[in-house]
Amino acid sequence: MGGGRNVQVTQLLEKLSDGDDSAADQLLPLVYEDLRGLADGYFRFDRGGHTLQPTALVHEAFVKLVQSSSSWKSRAHFFAVAATAMRQIMIDHARRKRTEKHGGGLERVTLDNLITPNGEKDVDIVALDEILAELARLDPRQYRIVEMRFFGGLTEEEVATILGVSRTTVQSEWRAAKAWLSKELRKAESQ
Repeated sequence: MGGGRNVQVTQLLEKLSDGDDSAADQLLPLVYEDLRGLADGYFRFDRGGHTLQPTALVHEAFVKLVQSSSSWKSRAHFFAVAATAMRQIMIDHARRKRTEKHGGGLERVTLDNLITPNGEKDVDIVALDEILAELARLDPRQYRIVEMRFFGGLTEEEVATILGVSRTTVQSEWRAAKAWLSKELRKAESQ
C-alpha cells in the first residue's frame, strides 16, 4: 500500500474512531485487499472441509471492527486488531462446528514451518486456540507478537512500533514463542 493510501486509511480510521460511520464505506475499498490477504493467510492451512470462506471472514471481521468502539492509532494497529478478530471468528466457527457434531469431526489445520519444524502437522484449531490462550497467560507480549506476526502478517517493525519495543526484542521473543508453540503443539498432538 502506498504512502498516500496509508495516510488516507489513517484519516478514515480517525474519522471512524470519532464516530463518523460514513468513513466505514470509504475505508472498506481501501483495506479490503489487505484484509483479504489476512484471511487468505488463515486459509493457507488445510481446513478439512471448512465451511467458512475468506470473503465471509473479511466481511464479518470488518463489521466487528467498525462496530467496536476502538480508537485506531494507525493502519498497523487496525490490522493487528483485524488479525485478532479473524482468529476469534475462526475459533468461534470451529467451536460451533464441534458442538454441532457433538465432539466428532474436529476441524483440523496444518501449520506451516513458522511453527512446526516439518510443516506437515495437523492441529485441531480449538487446541491451537487453547495453546495460544496459555501463551497469553504466561507471556502476554509473546502472545501479541505471535498474533500480529503469524496471524496478522505484520512486519517486525510494525509489531515493534505497536508494542513500543525494539525490533531486536520482537525478533528474540518471536523465536522463543515459536519454539514454545512447537513444543506445545507436539505435546497436544501426542495426546
